[in-house]
Amino acid sequence: MATSALGPVGVGPALDTYCRPSSPVAPGPFAKVLQQYLGQASAQQASADQAVLDLATGKTEEIHQVMLAVAKADLTFRTILEVRNRLTEAYQEISRMQV
Repeated sequence: MATSALGPVGVGPALDTYCRPSSPVAPGPFAKVLQQYLGQASAQQASADQAVLDLATGKTEEIHQVMLAVAKADLTFRTILEVRNRLTEAYQEISRMQV
């Protein structure tokens, strides 16, 4: 029995359609740093996915390298999540300030 690979499930319009600013905004230094860090996180996630795929298909037997790649990707994701949480808390704190 042949099986097909699972892909992303489309449940609606892409998130980009909802997150586009109404007017173009010039990216500042913070946006550039954030974009660079997100790019690195994406690359680490792709590397970890490839390492797991290689291990599953038998292309490699280096399980410690696979675990290292997955741990790096996990740590990067947790860092991004914490930055997001801190930014959200800062925004909420600013919005509660009285002027």
